[in-house]
Amino acid sequence: MQTLIKPSAAIRQNYSEIAKLCKETGEPVFLTKNGEGDLVVMDIAAYDQREKQLELREKLVEIEELRKSGLPDTSARTVSENLRAKLKEKAYVQG
Repeated sequence: MQTLIKPSAAIRQNYSEIAKLCKETGEPVFLTKNGEGDLVVMDIAAYDQREKQLELREKLVEIEELRKSGLPDTSARTVSENLRAKLKEKAYVQG
């Protein structure tokens, strides 16, 4: 990942250029003010993707902590089979 740094005045003067840079690279652009970090600008699709990745990582960490605390593991196949059985049971009751 290349760090893209621009002065804060660039957002006022070259909004379209910075927006295009964000969309093309998918990377955030760091804006500085008086030589110090001030803001981060990024494409909204890239932002949404990063948020989804962070949310998934948080869930995985939570699951790992539960597993380490002694919660018994259940395989994906077992969960899938149990879910199918419940759905068939529900369909039978409604039918």
